[in-house]
Amino acid sequence: MILRNGKVTTLDPRAPEATAIAISNGRIVKVGSDREVMTLKGPTTQVIDLQGRRVIPGLVDSHTHVIRGGLSYNMELRWDGVESLAVAMEMLRKQAQVTPPPQWVRVVGGFVEHQFKERRLPTLAELNEAAPETPVFILHLYDRALLNRAAVRICGFGKETPDPPGGRFERDSRGNPTGLLLANPNATILYSTLAKGPKLSREYQVNSTLHFMRELNRLGVTGVIDAGGGSQRFPEDYEIITELAKEGKLTLRIAYNLFTQHPKAELEDFSSWTKGLKIGQGDGFYRLNGGGEMLVYSAADFEDFRVDRPEMPPNMETELEGVVRVLVESRWPFRLHATYDETISRALDVFEKVNRDVPFGGLHWFFDHAETISKKNIERVSALSGGIAIQNRMAFQGEYFVARYGEAAARRSPPIHEMLAAGIPVGAGTDATRVSSYNPWLSLYWLVAGKTLGGLRLYREDHCLDRTQALRLWTEANSWFSNEEGVRGRIAEGQLADFIALSDDYFSVDVEEIKNLSSVLTVVGGEVVYGSDIFESLSPPLPPVMPDWSPVKKFGGYPLGDSLRPRHAAFEGHRHEAGSCGNHWSLGCQCWAF
Repeated sequence: MILRNGKVTTLDPRAPEATAIAISNGRIVKVGSDREVMTLKGPTTQVIDLQGRRVIPGLVDSHTHVIRGGLSYNMELRWDGVESLAVAMEMLRKQAQVTPPPQWVRVVGGFVEHQFKERRLPTLAELNEAAPETPVFILHLYDRALLNRAAVRICGFGKETPDPPGGRFERDSRGNPTGLLLANPNATILYSTLAKGPKLSREYQVNSTLHFMRELNRLGVTGVIDAGGGSQRFPEDYEIITELAKEGKLTLRIAYNLFTQHPKAELEDFSSWTKGLKIGQGDGFYRLNGGGEMLVYSAADFEDFRVDRPEMPPNMETELEGVVRVLVESRWPFRLHATYDETISRALDVFEKVNRDVPFGGLHWFFDHAETISKKNIERVSALSGGIAIQNRMAFQGEYFVARYGEAAARRSPPIHEMLAAGIPVGAGTDATRVSSYNPWLSLYWLVAGKTLGGLRLYREDHCLDRTQALRLWTEANSWFSNEEGVRGRIAEGQLADFIALSDDYFSVDVEEIKNLSSVLTVVGGEVVYGSDIFESLSPPLPPVMPDWSPVKKFGGYPLGDSLRPRHAAFEGHRHEAGSCGNHWSLGCQCWAF
């Protein structure tokens, strides 16, 4: 394949700009001018005219939960990117009308109340009015969930139901749960309640995973590092993605980390895995990347900035040391969820102790999140040759953070420039799908603009990144976190042929429009996995969305720009299901409206 007549940003300092790319056997073999690259054209070469589109390396999410998210994507009503609560509630009402028993309507993260022009969540009364009979579960970040009466009844919550450890039910004057579930200090009550709902069948889970990958391809994602997740069982919940990998049907490169399964039995989990599994086993599309993000439950400081910082229990160090020692001795890379500097300090005490006995010796390890990490602890991370994977949680939770800790503290949360100045690897990601949205452009917008989704300016201009710096954190920088340095992340000879052509020019659009960018051509391993606009004919076919009542079938994926409003005058007042008018994107119609 040859792609020509483009504006190619390579991120290769030796040749930062080009117009053409040549690919053979899944690798980039030439980058340069049209004239230089076209000399390689043979009789069977496919030539694609980019027509002046900006081309960048494919985006890589260093922290997401794509394996878990794929299993449920087709049964989730996504409010990601919806700017009006009224529209969101009308979506919910319509979905409740077509969702058959015993299924629920689920809005499982990816949004925050501040994104709505109403600046609030729905009330329980509004939920009950919109869906009087169909169970509804709405997860807001990891701080709360809203259930309508039908869901409370189905879950069996009543006056005698005790509050679970780490969470509580809001109750009325008679002691009955109202439907508001509060996570304090951890999200166990949210996990366990969501798990009560029915799952998709195996056939539908395969279909759901295919559609979720295509949705990420539409947004320009070509690779992810999967961080495991609460209630995500290994190997059972990995069977679908493993099957698709064996069949060559993955359209994303997935490097996965194993998340501990059993509280108080974390050492047994990792001891078993390190004996039976080999780091890197798999191939370039699907392989084992290490341990984490949860290594031990006693070190999990969930990030609910509405409440006080949770203090980790006194047994944290002992439990963490046992697991880290096994991982280092087995040469397993690892990652650790750590929001607060206080947790990071205690974890570093453990890491330094283990390192004195069993040197890390270049092993790739890193913290996830690290919103409040101190300069001193950044230096300690550097001394142990570790990294930090940041996520755009502050774009979703910045208002809460400022209310609790103040504007001054928010300005360095997380302190990205201090991390970069220390020379440690820094990569970016989303933490989708239950907290942040899976849309990578929200993260890039946050890095460049320094604003929350609600429009609050968190950072001064000198704290923000320029567009090239931000893009590097989403491309070549993340190759360190997946142990693929020099293999991907640039458009350069010898690297994997993973890149995207954009709907508009990332480097010149107004900063507010960064949120609305997408891919019009996504190439992974030299194969087109998504195409739209002038490249729609190149897009590979995708099976219809299953089941028939799927919210994805009706509402499509992440709305971009004015996609929640009629695209053409002819569609004013016209209501129809996604895809029924022919003016469709990869998963659904762009012209549905209420």
